[in-house]
Amino acid sequence: MRLELRTSASALLLATAAALVACASAPPKSPAQEQADTATADRVSAALDQDPIYYLNDVDVRVDYGVAELSGYVWTTAALYAAQDIARRVPGVSGVRDKMKLEREAARGGGDGSGAD
Repeated sequence: MRLELRTSASALLLATAAALVACASAPPKSPAQEQADTATADRVSAALDQDPIYYLNDVDVRVDYGVAELSGYVWTTAALYAAQDIARRVPGVSGVRDKMKLEREAARGGGDGSGAD
């Protein structure tokens, strides 16, 4: 009886692990999807570069199945939200993932942030 329970538990654990691995790996992109994501990333980058208010040149864009992932640095919270909004309005973008970092004041001038010379 104990051996049967161990065997059943092992089989269940193995089946669960196999199911998790199968779900974790995404199917490879088709050439058409790869091309569409690249074109969308280019459009998002161009839209960010054209913004007349915020300096968004340090924002990197990657698109995966229509979801734009924004990373890199912005100087203000307003710029962070503006970058997200700009990306959402680009044709082909189905969602936005924010991985941007807000650059701290001290990092701008290379000082220690104390204000001392």
